[in-house]
Amino acid sequence: MKPISWSDSVTGRNRVSVTRWVRTLIQLFLLLAVANAAHASELSATVDRNKIGIDETLNLRLRYSGDESGGQPDFELLEQDFDILSRQQSNQYRIINGRAESFVEWLLTLAPKREGNLFVPSLHHKGQISDAIPITVTEAGAGPDATDRQAFLEIELDKDKIYVQEQLLVRVRLYTTIGLHDIATEPLQIPGAHVEKVDEQRYERRINGVGHAVYELVYAVFPESSGELTIPQLNYVAVAGRRDPFSLFNRNSQRLRLRSEAQTIEVKPKPDKYSGPHWLPASSLGLVQSWSQDPESFRVGEPITRIITLRAEGLRAAQLPPMPKLNVEGLKTYPDQPQQDDQIDQNGVTGSRIETTALVATKPGDYQLPPITITWWDTKTDRQRATQLPAFRFTVSGAAAATPAQQPGEGIPDLKPGAAPVVEQNQFWRNLAIAALASHLLWLLYFFYLRDRGGKRHAEVEKRQPNAEQQARALERAVESGEAQLIQQATLNWLRTRWPQVSGNTLSEANRKLQFEEVEKLQRLLDAALYLSPPKPLSRQQIQILVSRLLKREPSPNRLTSNSYLPELFT
Repeated sequence: MKPISWSDSVTGRNRVSVTRWVRTLIQLFLLLAVANAAHASELSATVDRNKIGIDETLNLRLRYSGDESGGQPDFELLEQDFDILSRQQSNQYRIINGRAESFVEWLLTLAPKREGNLFVPSLHHKGQISDAIPITVTEAGAGPDATDRQAFLEIELDKDKIYVQEQLLVRVRLYTTIGLHDIATEPLQIPGAHVEKVDEQRYERRINGVGHAVYELVYAVFPESSGELTIPQLNYVAVAGRRDPFSLFNRNSQRLRLRSEAQTIEVKPKPDKYSGPHWLPASSLGLVQSWSQDPESFRVGEPITRIITLRAEGLRAAQLPPMPKLNVEGLKTYPDQPQQDDQIDQNGVTGSRIETTALVATKPGDYQLPPITITWWDTKTDRQRATQLPAFRFTVSGAAAATPAQQPGEGIPDLKPGAAPVVEQNQFWRNLAIAALASHLLWLLYFFYLRDRGGKRHAEVEKRQPNAEQQARALERAVESGEAQLIQQATLNWLRTRWPQVSGNTLSEANRKLQFEEVEKLQRLLDAALYLSPPKPLSRQQIQILVSRLLKREPSPNRLTSNSYLPELFT
């Protein structure tokens, strides 16, 4: 046996050390591989529920964890079956049990476009793919009979059939058993009909023993042609639950889309047996006459004013006809511009037309004004009726006024020299001149008052200017983002800052008195992008042009608003 030398023993120990070092290195590589596998990129999708009604919404949460950052998934495929009502994004970094992780999360509120078995499709981002999620969409519950629904819309018509140009009352009711806020309403628009909002009220109603808070809007609809009139489907979007200011996604709240059912009503043409010169379908119609002074004291050369008021329930003032012209020998008539007015309440529109005429008698004697007859159709009894203002008789005293042939255009009649009415005539025109001078003085004082008031308002505007500039910059940033909801809110904030009198929760309400064409067009574009199905893409160039023109608007003391629109309900 060969003896072991010292050099051999040293070599053996070195081999053992190398083996242990290699083993340790392999273990380190394995640990790194496991760590890399734990931090591998991943895209996951989850929903808060898989079965919803056609008028409900669901929340889709999409999370991406990976080293690459920036961008967002392509949601175009998702929009084939769902409307994206809201979209939020957050970047989060957290440490759990000593382990650090970072991820990007998107929260989308989706509303289904149709009933049936749908899918949230597989989404792609940074080379990762999420799993598809099945969604079952059922039909909406049956209006007030659905006791398990937290909120729903109902449309009620006050008539089954109407005549062309007759008033139809459409009541849109929002029922809820929970707190609602951030309500986005869709105004009622009907092609081929004039629509006017006439009432807004809140009350409570019990349905099958369950208390509901009700918000009701009433519209007066006037169809312009016969045939079938369709009341379109309405969509309201609201948030249910309490808002949490410390939660980025408001996880304690739920976004709802409330949808009404479309309705159709028959519009009948004007009856063949109707004989009136003007078609006036109304529930009631009245004709009233009044005078500026007692007609019994009517004298030659002195003007007296006759006032005729035509008032009709269920008709707009624009639908009322003019009164027949007055042609009585011995009377000169000076008609004033007619006044038209619409009064609205929960029963709809009541239109009135007021015609004022100054009468001047040129000779004494007995006069008779002919009767005035208005033929109309009574919508309550469904028959033709006539309202008449009876003939009016009165006597004019005094001497006849002589109008010299050489002065045919003279406005003041010359009476015979020495006649008593000359003094009275001169006194009348003298009093008229004094009244005109006094009115001019009053207008002058009122002008200085307005100028002083305008200066004060200008100073107030100057004080508000920095805040208005900030809101204007925020509006420009919102336009650059291309997000319709951000543009809508930023525009409303700027209007409220620029015109503090503006109230209401929508652009249409804020623009009720401002009447800015830019706001009206902007509202239509934003509504089409937010609420149409499918949504209409925004034209950024068109939005920029409208916002640029709107920002150039200067405050005016005549632009006042006092309307409010669907405030936060029941919270």
